[in-house]
Amino acid sequence: MGADNVGVTSEFAPLHTVVVARCEFRAPDSPEILGHRMPVEPEAVQILEQTWGKDFGAVFPDRQRVWEAERDELAEVLRRHGVEVLRPRLFTAEEKAAAGAEGYANFFVRDPWFTVGDQVIEGSLQFRHRRGEVLPSRSILLDRVMPSAAGYVAIPQPAIAPVGVAGEGPFLEGGDVLVHGTEVFVGVSGMATDESGCAWLTKYLRQHGLSVTPVRLAPHVLHLDCALGLVREGLAIRCGDRLPDGVPDSLRDWDFIEVSEAEAAAMATNGLPIDPDTYITDPAFDRVGRALEVRGVTVEYIDFAVSRLFGGAFRCSTQPLSRS
Repeated sequence: MGADNVGVTSEFAPLHTVVVARCEFRAPDSPEILGHRMPVEPEAVQILEQTWGKDFGAVFPDRQRVWEAERDELAEVLRRHGVEVLRPRLFTAEEKAAAGAEGYANFFVRDPWFTVGDQVIEGSLQFRHRRGEVLPSRSILLDRVMPSAAGYVAIPQPAIAPVGVAGEGPFLEGGDVLVHGTEVFVGVSGMATDESGCAWLTKYLRQHGLSVTPVRLAPHVLHLDCALGLVREGLAIRCGDRLPDGVPDSLRDWDFIEVSEAEAAAMATNGLPIDPDTYITDPAFDRVGRALEVRGVTVEYIDFAVSRLFGGAFRCSTQPLSRS
């Protein structure tokens, strides 16, 4: 698989082309519309409580500027390592208006679509304010995926449900999907991907020679990448408290850098391998970084404090189109 092709062979294969997220967020008009608690850092609760029904940048213009600078720095670090960086467009005024009281988000490109093997899949998100998040990436998918040999499909969308209820799935979110060769790990906690979403992906990928291994998550954990991060073959970062059944059998003999529940909540597992020898994380996780360096991994540090307020970090902020 060359750099011009679309496909992802693993979480840590050399990264050739990646999409880096934008920084748009308007909270729903009320917590009742959200349906269940927003998965954010504990320190962020009071900040985000001030944004119900409002654009984050309008309420916190200084933090908005820092947030955008964080993503721009990530893009520059990736380019410095020879990675082609693409960016989604911003929401149009019509898209913002159509979102209405449910609000909108264009801030974590990992979840609304994802690449597995040579298949690009548009997902289905539980949080209603995120269900239009694929739209700013659609032109990238049409420009890059349609002319390629890669497959391009979308999971069936969820049923219409009352306000404050996610409704009947299937739900399938990219933060739950980790690729390891022909085995695909899919996290299931009930907050994001559900059993029907996992079953749909299992059925779809089987015809392409890929198998799905479900991974049960603690109920409060949004995505698998908030509990487990694959760094290179044989090395991973994990929070055991968030994995009630442990890691999948194929990973049992790996070397794990363990993180606490508090570290995982702050996104310690959510770094980004550029290749098997280079990894991006936040200086807040220098303990993890030192453990990686002892194991021969070069660590790039980027302050992602504002991005992490929203419950995601480097993996959440990126979506590979080409890793091989």
